[in-house]
Amino acid sequence: MTHKLTMTTFLITTLFTSAQVNADNLSLGGVKNQWQQSQALEQLKTLTPADDNLDQFKGKTREQVATLKATLTSKLTSAVNSKTSSQTAMARTNLYHNEFNIYQGYAQLIEDYDGDSFYRTFSVTFDADVYSHDIINEARVYAELYLSEDGGDWVHYYTTDNFTIYGESEDDEYEVYTTLDQGYVPNHYDVLIDLYEVGYSDIVATYSSNDSNDLYALPLESSDYDPEYVEPHSNSHSHGGSYSWLMIALLSICLTRKFK
Repeated sequence: MTHKLTMTTFLITTLFTSAQVNADNLSLGGVKNQWQQSQALEQLKTLTPADDNLDQFKGKTREQVATLKATLTSKLTSAVNSKTSSQTAMARTNLYHNEFNIYQGYAQLIEDYDGDSFYRTFSVTFDADVYSHDIINEARVYAELYLSEDGGDWVHYYTTDNFTIYGESEDDEYEVYTTLDQGYVPNHYDVLIDLYEVGYSDIVATYSSNDSNDLYALPLESSDYDPEYVEPHSNSHSHGGSYSWLMIALLSICLTRKFK
Protein backbone atom coordinates (compact mmCIF):
# COMPACT_ATOMS: atom_id res chain seq x y z
CA MET A 1 0.00 0.00 0.00
CA THR A 2 1.38 3.44 -0.91
CA HIS A 3 0.59 6.86 0.41
CA LYS A 4 1.90 10.42 0.22
CA LEU A 5 4.16 11.64 2.97
CA THR A 6 2.92 14.68 4.89
CA MET A 7 5.52 17.44 5.18
CA THR A 8 5.54 20.44 7.47
CA THR A 9 7.68 23.02 5.69
CA PHE A 10 7.54 24.59 2.25
CA LEU A 11 11.12 23.63 1.45
CA ILE A 12 10.70 19.96 2.31
CA THR A 13 7.32 19.89 0.58
CA THR A 14 8.94 21.18 -2.60
CA LEU A 15 11.60 18.50 -2.47
CA PHE A 16 9.54 15.50 -1.43
CA THR A 17 5.93 15.83 -2.61
CA SER A 18 6.42 12.86 -4.93
CA ALA A 19 7.85 10.56 -2.29
CA GLN A 20 6.06 7.25 -1.90
CA VAL A 21 6.31 4.52 0.70
CA ASN A 22 5.19 0.93 0.46
CA ALA A 23 5.20 -0.02 4.13
CA ASP A 24 4.41 1.57 7.48
CA ASN A 25 6.13 1.26 10.80
CA LEU A 26 5.90 3.05 14.14
CA SER A 27 9.19 3.93 15.78
CA LEU A 28 10.52 5.96 18.66
CA GLY A 29 14.00 6.31 20.05
CA GLY A 30 15.99 7.68 22.92
CA VAL A 31 19.25 7.46 24.80
CA LYS A 32 19.13 4.03 26.38
CA ASN A 33 19.79 5.18 29.95
CA GLN A 34 16.73 7.43 29.80
CA TRP A 35 14.26 4.72 28.81
CA GLN A 36 12.87 1.65 30.42
CA GLN A 37 11.69 -0.93 27.89
CA SER A 38 8.19 -1.16 29.36
CA GLN A 39 7.76 2.64 29.19
CA ALA A 40 8.98 2.77 25.60
CA LEU A 41 6.64 -0.01 24.52
CA GLU A 42 3.66 1.66 26.16
CA GLN A 43 4.42 4.91 24.38
CA LEU A 44 4.95 3.08 21.10
CA LYS A 45 1.45 1.61 21.35
CA THR A 46 -0.05 5.11 21.54
CA LEU A 47 1.44 6.13 18.19
CA THR A 48 -0.43 5.98 14.91
CA PRO A 49 0.97 5.94 11.35
CA ALA A 50 0.04 9.63 11.07
CA ASP A 51 2.36 10.44 13.97
CA ASP A 52 5.26 8.75 12.19
CA ASN A 53 4.82 10.19 8.69
CA LEU A 54 6.96 13.26 9.39
CA ASP A 55 9.96 11.15 8.38
CA GLN A 56 10.45 12.24 4.77
CA PHE A 57 12.82 9.39 3.93
CA LYS A 58 10.61 6.48 5.01
CA GLY A 59 10.37 3.83 2.32
CA LYS A 60 13.28 5.25 0.32
CA THR A 61 16.34 3.21 -0.55
CA ARG A 62 19.70 4.15 0.91
CA GLU A 63 20.83 5.55 -2.45
CA GLN A 64 17.69 7.68 -2.74
CA VAL A 65 18.19 9.05 0.77
CA ALA A 66 21.77 10.06 -0.07
CA THR A 67 20.59 11.87 -3.21
CA LEU A 68 17.79 13.69 -1.37
CA LYS A 69 20.15 14.75 1.41
CA ALA A 70 22.60 16.17 -1.12
CA THR A 71 19.79 18.05 -2.85
CA LEU A 72 18.48 19.44 0.42
CA THR A 73 21.95 20.57 1.48
CA SER A 74 22.47 22.28 -1.87
CA LYS A 75 19.15 24.11 -1.57
CA LEU A 76 19.92 25.30 1.94
CA THR A 77 23.44 26.43 0.99
CA SER A 78 22.07 28.47 -1.92
CA ALA A 79 19.55 30.13 0.37
CA VAL A 80 22.12 31.69 2.73
CA ASN A 81 24.33 34.72 2.02
CA SER A 82 28.06 34.55 1.33
CA LYS A 83 29.00 35.67 4.85
CA THR A 84 27.07 32.83 6.43
CA SER A 85 28.51 30.42 3.88
CA SER A 86 32.04 31.50 4.81
CA GLN A 87 31.29 31.01 8.48
CA THR A 88 29.86 27.58 7.77
CA ALA A 89 32.93 26.60 5.73
CA MET A 90 35.22 27.80 8.54
CA ALA A 91 33.24 25.84 11.12
CA ARG A 92 33.47 22.74 8.94
CA THR A 93 37.25 23.20 8.66
CA ASN A 94 37.55 23.44 12.43
CA LEU A 95 35.55 20.23 12.89
CA TYR A 96 37.13 18.31 10.06
CA HIS A 97 39.52 16.39 12.33
CA ASN A 98 36.60 14.73 14.17
CA GLU A 99 36.46 11.00 13.58
CA PHE A 100 33.39 8.87 14.26
CA ASN A 101 32.78 5.21 14.83
CA ILE A 102 29.89 2.96 15.82
CA TYR A 103 31.41 0.72 18.44
CA GLN A 104 28.60 -1.84 18.50
CA GLY A 105 25.01 -2.42 17.52
CA TYR A 106 22.49 -5.13 18.29
CA ALA A 107 18.79 -5.93 17.99
CA GLN A 108 16.26 -7.44 20.38
CA LEU A 109 13.08 -9.25 19.34
CA ILE A 110 10.18 -8.17 21.54
CA GLU A 111 6.60 -8.98 20.45
CA ASP A 112 5.21 -11.92 18.46
CA TYR A 113 1.44 -12.10 18.96
CA ASP A 114 0.60 -15.21 16.93
CA GLY A 115 3.56 -17.27 18.11
CA ASP A 116 4.97 -18.05 14.66
CA SER A 117 8.49 -16.85 15.62
CA PHE A 118 8.25 -13.77 13.40
CA TYR A 119 8.15 -10.56 15.43
CA ARG A 120 6.18 -7.36 14.87
CA THR A 121 8.11 -5.33 17.49
CA PHE A 122 11.87 -5.12 17.87
CA SER A 123 14.56 -2.72 19.07
CA VAL A 124 17.94 -1.65 17.72
CA THR A 125 20.62 -0.29 20.08
CA PHE A 126 23.93 1.23 19.03
CA ASP A 127 26.86 3.00 20.67
CA ALA A 128 28.48 5.77 18.58
CA ASP A 129 31.87 7.29 19.50
CA VAL A 130 33.66 10.49 18.48
CA TYR A 131 37.41 11.11 18.50
CA SER A 132 38.40 14.77 18.61
CA HIS A 133 41.41 16.91 19.51
CA ASP A 134 39.10 19.55 20.98
CA ILE A 135 39.02 20.09 24.72
CA ILE A 136 35.34 19.12 24.69
CA ASN A 137 35.29 15.71 23.07
CA GLU A 138 31.64 15.52 22.03
CA ALA A 139 29.45 15.88 18.94
CA ARG A 140 25.82 16.27 17.93
CA VAL A 141 24.74 13.42 15.66
CA TYR A 142 21.71 11.55 14.34
CA ALA A 143 21.19 8.25 12.54
CA GLU A 144 19.24 6.84 9.61
CA LEU A 145 18.09 3.21 10.02
CA TYR A 146 17.40 0.75 7.21
CA LEU A 147 16.01 -2.76 6.73
CA SER A 148 16.97 -5.17 3.98
CA GLU A 149 14.56 -8.01 3.25
CA ASP A 150 16.39 -11.25 2.52
CA GLY A 151 19.45 -9.49 1.08
CA GLY A 152 17.51 -6.93 -0.98
CA ASP A 153 17.81 -3.13 -1.08
CA TRP A 154 18.35 -1.19 2.12
CA VAL A 155 15.01 0.54 2.73
CA HIS A 156 14.77 3.42 5.19
CA TYR A 157 12.47 3.01 8.20
CA TYR A 158 13.52 5.57 10.83
CA THR A 159 15.40 8.83 11.43
CA THR A 160 16.50 9.41 15.03
CA ASP A 161 16.36 12.72 16.83
CA ASN A 162 19.60 14.67 17.24
CA PHE A 163 21.57 13.50 20.25
CA THR A 164 25.00 14.09 21.79
CA ILE A 165 27.79 11.54 21.99
CA TYR A 166 30.77 11.88 24.34
CA GLY A 167 34.10 10.43 23.26
CA GLU A 168 34.12 6.68 23.84
CA SER A 169 31.50 6.76 26.59
CA GLU A 170 29.19 3.76 26.91
CA ASP A 171 26.53 5.89 28.60
CA ASP A 172 25.30 7.49 25.36
CA GLU A 173 23.90 4.37 23.69
CA TYR A 174 20.84 5.10 21.56
CA GLU A 175 17.91 2.67 21.32
CA VAL A 176 15.09 2.62 18.77
CA TYR A 177 11.87 0.67 19.32
CA THR A 178 9.84 -0.22 16.22
CA THR A 179 6.53 -1.93 15.55
CA LEU A 180 6.07 -2.84 11.89
CA ASP A 181 2.53 -1.77 11.09
CA GLN A 182 1.84 -3.10 7.60
CA GLY A 183 3.48 -4.25 4.39
CA TYR A 184 6.29 -6.40 5.83
CA VAL A 185 5.80 -10.05 4.89
CA PRO A 186 7.16 -12.70 7.28
CA ASN A 187 10.81 -12.95 6.33
CA HIS A 188 14.36 -12.33 7.54
CA TYR A 189 15.57 -8.73 7.61
CA ASP A 190 19.03 -7.22 8.11
CA VAL A 191 19.62 -3.84 9.79
CA LEU A 192 21.95 -1.00 8.75
CA ILE A 193 22.73 2.18 10.70
CA ASP A 194 24.17 5.31 9.05
CA LEU A 195 25.52 7.97 11.44
CA TYR A 196 25.55 11.68 10.49
CA GLU A 197 26.99 14.76 12.17
CA VAL A 198 24.21 17.33 12.58
CA GLY A 199 24.31 19.94 9.82
CA TYR A 200 26.15 17.87 7.22
CA SER A 201 24.96 15.44 4.57
CA ASP A 202 27.95 13.07 4.62
CA ILE A 203 27.79 9.72 6.40
CA VAL A 204 30.43 9.68 9.17
CA ALA A 205 30.05 6.04 10.30
CA THR A 206 28.13 2.92 9.28
CA TYR A 207 27.29 -0.28 11.11
CA SER A 208 25.26 -3.18 9.75
CA SER A 209 24.72 -6.92 9.57
CA ASN A 210 28.11 -7.05 7.81
CA ASP A 211 29.69 -6.01 11.12
CA SER A 212 27.61 -8.04 13.56
CA ASN A 213 25.41 -11.13 13.39
CA ASP A 214 23.20 -9.40 15.98
CA LEU A 215 21.77 -7.31 13.11
CA TYR A 216 21.55 -10.20 10.64
CA ALA A 217 18.45 -12.11 9.50
CA LEU A 218 15.97 -10.85 12.08
CA PRO A 219 12.67 -12.80 11.78
CA LEU A 220 10.18 -9.96 11.36
CA GLU A 221 6.67 -9.34 10.05
CA SER A 222 4.19 -6.48 10.27
CA SER A 223 1.05 -6.39 12.38
CA ASP A 224 -1.19 -7.30 9.44
CA TYR A 225 0.59 -10.69 9.31
CA ASP A 226 0.68 -11.07 13.11
CA PRO A 227 -2.92 -11.14 14.41
CA GLU A 228 -3.40 -11.10 18.14
CA TYR A 229 -4.66 -14.46 19.37
CA VAL A 230 -8.01 -14.29 21.17
CA GLU A 231 -9.15 -17.19 23.33
CA PRO A 232 -12.48 -18.37 21.87
CA HIS A 233 -15.47 -18.30 24.22
CA SER A 234 -16.90 -21.75 24.83
CA ASN A 235 -20.32 -22.82 26.11
CA SER A 236 -19.27 -26.43 26.46
CA HIS A 237 -19.83 -26.34 30.22
CA SER A 238 -23.46 -25.28 29.94
CA HIS A 239 -24.03 -27.67 27.07
CA GLY A 240 -22.47 -30.43 29.13
CA GLY A 241 -24.81 -29.57 31.99
CA SER A 242 -27.87 -29.71 29.73
CA TYR A 243 -26.67 -33.00 28.30
CA SER A 244 -26.18 -34.45 31.80
CA TRP A 245 -29.69 -33.48 32.92
CA LEU A 246 -31.12 -35.00 29.76
CA MET A 247 -29.34 -38.30 30.45
CA ILE A 248 -30.61 -38.32 34.04
CA ALA A 249 -34.19 -37.75 32.84
CA LEU A 250 -33.97 -40.58 30.31
CA LEU A 251 -32.44 -42.89 32.90
CA SER A 252 -35.28 -42.09 35.33
CA ILE A 253 -37.86 -42.96 32.66
CA CYS A 254 -36.12 -46.28 31.97
CA LEU A 255 -36.00 -47.19 35.67
CA THR A 256 -39.67 -46.29 36.12
CA ARG A 257 -40.69 -48.55 33.23
CA LYS A 258 -38.52 -51.36 34.59
CA PHE A 259 -40.13 -51.27 38.03
CA LYS A 260 -43.60 -51.05 36.50
